[in-house]
Amino acid sequence: MSDAKKDFIREIVAADIESGKHSVPITRFPPEPNGYLHIGHAKAIGVSFGIAEEFGGRCHLRFDDTNPVKEDVEYVESIKKDIKWLGYNWGDHLYFASDYFDYFYDCAVALIEKGLAYVDQDSPDEIRRKRGSVTEAGEFSSYRDRSVDENLAAFEKMRAGDFKEGEAVLRAKIDMASGNMNMRDPLLYRILHAEHHNTGEAWCIYPMYDFAHSLEDAKEHITHSLCSLEFENHRPLYDWVVDNCPVPSKPRQIEFARLNIGYTVMSKRKFIQLVEEGYVNGWDDPRMPTLSGMRRRGYPPEAIRNFVKRVGLTKQNSLTDLSLLEFEIRDYLNKVALRKMAILDPVKVVVTNYPEGQSEKVSVPNNPENADDGSRELNFSREFWIERDDFKIDAPKKFFRLRPDGAVRLRGAYIIKHVGHEVDAAGEVTEIHCEFIPDTIGKSAPEGIKCRTAIHWVSAPDAIDAEVRLYDRLFTEEQPDSVEGGYLNCLNPESLETVKGAKVEPSLAEMNPNEHCQFERLGYFATDDDHTTSAPIFNRIVTLKDSWAKKG
Repeated sequence: MSDAKKDFIREIVAADIESGKHSVPITRFPPEPNGYLHIGHAKAIGVSFGIAEEFGGRCHLRFDDTNPVKEDVEYVESIKKDIKWLGYNWGDHLYFASDYFDYFYDCAVALIEKGLAYVDQDSPDEIRRKRGSVTEAGEFSSYRDRSVDENLAAFEKMRAGDFKEGEAVLRAKIDMASGNMNMRDPLLYRILHAEHHNTGEAWCIYPMYDFAHSLEDAKEHITHSLCSLEFENHRPLYDWVVDNCPVPSKPRQIEFARLNIGYTVMSKRKFIQLVEEGYVNGWDDPRMPTLSGMRRRGYPPEAIRNFVKRVGLTKQNSLTDLSLLEFEIRDYLNKVALRKMAILDPVKVVVTNYPEGQSEKVSVPNNPENADDGSRELNFSREFWIERDDFKIDAPKKFFRLRPDGAVRLRGAYIIKHVGHEVDAAGEVTEIHCEFIPDTIGKSAPEGIKCRTAIHWVSAPDAIDAEVRLYDRLFTEEQPDSVEGGYLNCLNPESLETVKGAKVEPSLAEMNPNEHCQFERLGYFATDDDHTTSAPIFNRIVTLKDSWAKKG
């Protein structure tokens, strides 16, 4: 561990190691396999895996699969893929709550035998009513004073499937007058007649999350159980379970503020609505804040890890600006992304003084930020494409690109001078005529020629047609959940623009899916999952500059 300033959790871990309480930290990341991970989970992953890594410990990946109704192997595999993509490794320490179902049952029996748990056959509505409120104490269930033998027999009947769902639950016997609602005889087991993805039909009773989670941590000798602030009020129950069950170790739960990011939502229910009602194209839509969506869009995992570190750990909930994540993406890609040339809105240029059928090689740097990336050779020919807005007939005074009778440099190639252009009936430019100025590759403009900038271009004979998807933020408001009428009322109608027939340099078609690059002057892009050499598809990861700062 470096001498850099530690956050409060790292200070606790360091103190525990220095005191000899623990030799190394053992942490865990415990997702429920009932959906896809999102950017908020990236913080939890980074905290638990990161701290273990920094202090020479280990982090377990454990699936809390205690609700067979909502869980699926599909989610298990997607979660594993996301964590590996972020660059973390659980090694041999992959576990499932379902691995411990027998252990949970034995712990429940132990609580019954101690007189600390009972089978309640009140209806769910009655149990809910008797819990009381934050201002009124709860009421005892009429089943609370059953004998140990009666509870053991009833619990065995629950396990045997003799009750229907909702007819019986196992509850802890704690304090119905507690100011903490979680301590008012909380449910430990409920009946679910559903097949489990790991255990099949072996069980029809399943432990509640608070009961199972604490026992899993203890069973795996977790030293520091790191979780978000919403579990702070659950900690007394966590400790109660550990203190009263036969456990091999006593973990410590520590809470930190979860990650909340502007211009997005973090609700699984809302994700499902966005997907099922067709507002996005699936869980991996590049506009979604899911990790699978971010991976498909082209977000570098290194940038997400850097973002999590930059956000840090506190005990206060706050809203993080999405631009901070985008800054980390730009900062990383600026150093590593190779530059390529692509024309999204093409107009043809014909060099009238360049021989027809002739071409020559010109050298263009792959990444001006990193000389080690070298350069690539492109063909310069009589005809090439430029962006339509790089030429203006009625150009304003400070327009330094191509204009009538003006000159501009082509990136890595010659300076060209406008000599004419053609327009259609609507006044749209259909072709630009220029002359190239010999001996100007890599050299200053000759006397009398004003040339203040360089533009990108793609040789017409070599150009590959491509589809380019211009992704932007999914919502127009920083806090979608606070918008009147609901978050769907601030969906960004410009969150996706699909460009067909873009002209790109040949090397772009040869890229593999999920590779990233910079389209010069346009932004950072990645090849889509469906990209092929014969049908190239590119997703915009992020613009070169923060365009939303201007909007704000």
